Amino acid sequence: MARHKTITREQILESAYRLVVEQGFKRFTARNIAAEIGCSTQPIYLEFSNMAELREAVMDRIKQELTDNFDKVYTNDPVIDLALTYIDFASENRNLYQAVFVEDHFGVDDMRAFAISSAMNRLDQHPEIGNLTQMQKANVISGLWIVATGIADLMTSGFITLSHAQMVDILEIVESELINNDKLSEHRGEDIISLAARKANM
Repeated sequence: MARHKTITREQILESAYRLVVEQGFKRFTARNIAAEIGCSTQPIYLEFSNMAELREAVMDRIKQELTDNFDKVYTNDPVIDLALTYIDFASENRNLYQAVFVEDHFGVDDMRAFAISSAMNRLDQHPEIGNLTQMQKANVISGLWIVATGIADLMTSGFITLSHAQMVDILEIVESELINNDKLSEHRGEDIISLAARKANM
């Protein structure tokens, strides 16, 4: 008679996700996840071919949670709302924020592409984008992302405390400058983050 399977794929995924949320990605091992569940590592490898597959499943779970949070409405500006959601995510999920956006355990290129794609969808709803080119839109997103990341890092470290109203004031000023600044024209040929990275390596 076949042995009844008691540990499900969803239980393993939930435990792996909870481990990252509570303790960060440094603890993401088969042994630690098994301890979280209260079993051996065998069920993990029965449900997932390897830890890379489990990591990808956790990543998909994180992306879904972020997507659900991106629907939050704080203001009449969809791009500002997205920046606030990002900051709130960092403040409310410090270990997960570190693992995903700072320590790069999930792959910075993948998360960056996901974040920018979500932001672009929001920017297209903005009433003032006018005839901005794709590169100019990318620069608006990158600039706001840099500022939002600065706020998030300072907030999570306890260095500053800002209300949503104060964050909105800062983000609105930055957004207006980015949308209306001729220096962000397409002739630069690259977005702000790529430009900053290239100059840092010179």
